[in-house]
Amino acid sequence: MLIPPLLHRITAAQPYPLLFATISGAHLYGFPSPDSDFDLRGAHILPLAKVVGLEVTDETVQDSRIIEGLEMDIVSHDVRKFFKMLLKKNGYVLEQLTSPLIIHTTPEHDELKAIAKDCITRHHSHHYFGFAETQWNLFLKESPRRVKPLLYVYRVLLTGIHLMRTGIIEANLVTLNETFRLPYLTDLVARKLAGPEKSTLPDTDLAFHESEYHRLRAELQSAFEASKLIEVPSDQTHAALNDLLIRLRTK
Repeated sequence: MLIPPLLHRITAAQPYPLLFATISGAHLYGFPSPDSDFDLRGAHILPLAKVVGLEVTDETVQDSRIIEGLEMDIVSHDVRKFFKMLLKKNGYVLEQLTSPLIIHTTPEHDELKAIAKDCITRHHSHHYFGFAETQWNLFLKESPRRVKPLLYVYRVLLTGIHLMRTGIIEANLVTLNETFRLPYLTDLVARKLAGPEKSTLPDTDLAFHESEYHRLRAELQSAFEASKLIEVPSDQTHAALNDLLIRLRTK
């Protein structure tokens, strides 16, 4: 995708040095509609003086507003918090870290991506089970039912299955479907890309998508049970993150 120059200016204006900044959300997932906001995600480096006292502030920096006509949602975590989230089966931070839509990067960003491969466990499947259930319940509650939460359901389940099978994070639904080949996803993505006028589904489609939801959940469960991924990150992985944190904090 063509990245608006404004995003580079926004990241340059953040209050703390950034380890990385990437685009997440619908743009990363492969189905941004014309009115989709830009979800910027990253990790920042608090200065040493900010983290040695009794109170630590700005571990998370958030900002949601319209900037020069673009709707923005900006979230970054201090590197210590981000590293701890990596060790806790958090699929969100893995997807943010490995997003190919890069706004700002550093050599340490590449180093962290290499370490993060050893943070991926079988139990990351729980993140994708939970996220899929949340989005499915959101989809069911709405009237009329929107395509967006349904696409999130499918995106999350396919990402989780792919991760359990390969150990690789892939968050783009269009790319995932090159492997899974689910024909109905092409139509759903096209509806989302077309904008609000085509972004709802008739009730007659509900039974089919409910069946697919349960089928893919069962497939994710099977992929989890068969996965050869590790149970927990090793002591060496903890040590590598700790070493990188110290170097970032004291450079």
